[in-house]
Amino acid sequence: MKRDKLGKIPVISEKLSFRRDKKGLVTIDIENRGFFAAIAHKLFHKPRISHIHLDEMGSFIWLSIDGEKTVREISLALGENFGDRAKPLFERTSRYFGNLYEYGFIKWKGR
Repeated sequence: MKRDKLGKIPVISEKLSFRRDKKGLVTIDIENRGFFAAIAHKLFHKPRISHIHLDEMGSFIWLSIDGEKTVREISLALGENFGDRAKPLFERTSRYFGNLYEYGFIKWKGR
């Protein structure tokens, strides 16, 4: 994601469900669908639902996605909350949002 894309607004995919534990960490639940998922489930006993456990920073970012804040705003809030641990700030969050988008966990508002 290029620097000019920091103004984009992420939105969580409506196909996903997630939960937050007592420590504030997020787990995203993804239903494995389709022909190959059905075969994997039957032959290899793969689960129908995969659970993606986010770490502290990933959970902070995920819970900040509200359909209103830009990637830049979420990045700055991450930096305020985690300080030096979040550096390099914009590179880290740009890569993270790029991954979320590639996996279909988010979409961009207006698209």
